[in-house]
Amino acid sequence: MTTKKSKAAKAFEKPAHWTNDPPPKPKAGKDEEELSPTRYGDWEKDGIAIDF
Repeated sequence: MTTKKSKAAKAFEKPAHWTNDPPPKPKAGKDEEELSPTRYGDWEKDGIAIDF
């Protein structure tokens, strides 16, 4: 180990272009996305989820 101390971090200053507004809420997903096998990395064949 080293005995040399590092400098303390400077205080964070928010950039001028940042706002205090909350982030936008995500939009509701489509029904198609719910059933998409690629959403979870799985594929479904005859009602059985398979990975390959």
